[in-house]
Amino acid sequence: RSCNPPVGNLATGRTPVTLTTCGQNSTELYCFYPDQNVLHRVTHGCGQPRCTKCNANQPDNSHLPADMTDDFFANPISWWQSAQGVHREEIRLDFETEFYLTHVIAVFKSPRPAAMVLERSQDYGQTWRPYKYFSVNCTATFGLQDDLIEEGSMCTSRYSDAVPCTRGEVIYRALSPANKIEDPYSPEAQDLLKLTNLRLLLLKRQECPCHGLGLVEKPQRFAHYAIYDLIIRGSCFCNGHAEECELANRTGVMENVVHGKCVCRHNTAGDHCEKCAPLYNDQPWKPGDGKTGAPNECRKCRCHNHADSCHFDLSVWLASGKRSGGVCDDCKHNTEGHRCQRCKPGYYRDRGKPLSSAEVCKPCVCQPMGSANATFSRSWRCHPKTGFCYCKPGVAGPNCDRCLMGYWGFGEHGCRPCDCARDCDQHTGNCFNGYDNEPFFNIPIGGRIPDLVQTPANESEEEWRWNDHEQGFSALRHPEKCVCKEKVLGSVSDFCQMKYAYVIKARILSAHDKGTHAEVVVKVKKVLKSGKVKITRSNRSIYPESWTNRGCTCPILNPGTDYLIAGQEDSRTSKLLVNMNSLVKPWKAHLGKQVSDILRTGCN
Repeated sequence: RSCNPPVGNLATGRTPVTLTTCGQNSTELYCFYPDQNVLHRVTHGCGQPRCTKCNANQPDNSHLPADMTDDFFANPISWWQSAQGVHREEIRLDFETEFYLTHVIAVFKSPRPAAMVLERSQDYGQTWRPYKYFSVNCTATFGLQDDLIEEGSMCTSRYSDAVPCTRGEVIYRALSPANKIEDPYSPEAQDLLKLTNLRLLLLKRQECPCHGLGLVEKPQRFAHYAIYDLIIRGSCFCNGHAEECELANRTGVMENVVHGKCVCRHNTAGDHCEKCAPLYNDQPWKPGDGKTGAPNECRKCRCHNHADSCHFDLSVWLASGKRSGGVCDDCKHNTEGHRCQRCKPGYYRDRGKPLSSAEVCKPCVCQPMGSANATFSRSWRCHPKTGFCYCKPGVAGPNCDRCLMGYWGFGEHGCRPCDCARDCDQHTGNCFNGYDNEPFFNIPIGGRIPDLVQTPANESEEEWRWNDHEQGFSALRHPEKCVCKEKVLGSVSDFCQMKYAYVIKARILSAHDKGTHAEVVVKVKKVLKSGKVKITRSNRSIYPESWTNRGCTCPILNPGTDYLIAGQEDSRTSKLLVNMNSLVKPWKAHLGKQVSDILRTGCN
């Protein structure tokens, strides 16, 4: 729920500033009517005035500005008094931060002013705006209608009568029937209630009616302003996100003082809970809703324990459909990204650890001579999801530390193709003529095929795009060495007799040497026919059953090229197979139409 700090007296513990104080420079003699003689109209008699002296430097005779804001229960007869003869006086209370005002009460010892203005500043005294005008005659003094006649007017005569001559009150309520506020944290409410300074301008004195009844004393000795108590009720300003406040920019602790620094809740921060806490900027900050009670809490950014703060980004917020706009700051533990969700270049994700682990990103371990200096992802030394290094031409292994089968001469420029019908010695390039030296993998049941790269199905095409430093093997590197007897598209009956399980249009993204078999990653662009294995328009693998030691798949599948592929499937393992009986042709629109027509009408 939204929170509200308690209301207290903002004047307690704070000293007002005035233009003058009686007895500032020397002792002054002044006169007044005692309280008990002036509670009623003149017809009851005023009694005799009393006269005494005021000196600001003598504690027993001083009436300082601080006497207005002391404890009125403990010191009921202390007051501030102006110098004699002043018509215009100013009483200003400066706050150290922003507060909310509810109402003001001034209890006068002298007769209340004939004209007075209550003002507030919201910018620490740079500019001022009126709360209320007070006058015996609003129209004559300020050119405004009296609110006793016109409800909601900025001026009132309600508190400007000279009687009672002492302990007359002036009251202002910030929230009145004329100022109805439904949500106390709305911009309209803040404009009305928020303040950094409060000022009372006393513009015109008036005499007590008793002065005309055979006054013995000099009239100027009654010519002053005096105030017993100045009470300013309000609370610290917390935007609906706190219900208690603490000391702000001040030292010492005083009882009953309304402090200005909010003790924020709802994952907010700042002196007035005006912003979200450092790690809670996933959506825009909002004040609490005082009308509905909704707390409008700040939401934590998803930084996976790799950042101490985040910031709100409007473009990210809009791009997400206004669901998430947090961008993590200074990702730690070798992570990066809006949510510290991926490893930095030179590191890869350890799948055995949760994404929130401080050790989730491990450094790439690549053989410097065998790994490519420039890769298709610029500064990446290894694949960020598998840790497999990007190798130079003819180089293989997760760490790029040996030659591919059919290559030799591991060095700065990679490995060279063997000039042999089969494999050759990796150090000398001498050809192997028999089968004795063929590599044999003794893989136990359930064991791992050496150098197996698990390619996630949702990898982007960009991530697998090749350049001059492509890893793996294909006919693209050495086409003159790849010789395959290709299947041709014959008659309709020949095509139908093959009983192809699937027919697709696909772009070849990459090819991979898995030691015991080959795997080709393709992007399926069109499905003309499918069997038991479900095929969608996405990245997936196909498996050539025929491949050579020279690093060639048969049929030839060159990365970056679109093909028409028709082949068989292994429904048990959900694999799409390609072999020498498959139809593999570079894609042409007329070829696709021809096969579509055959599938639709020819094969019954």
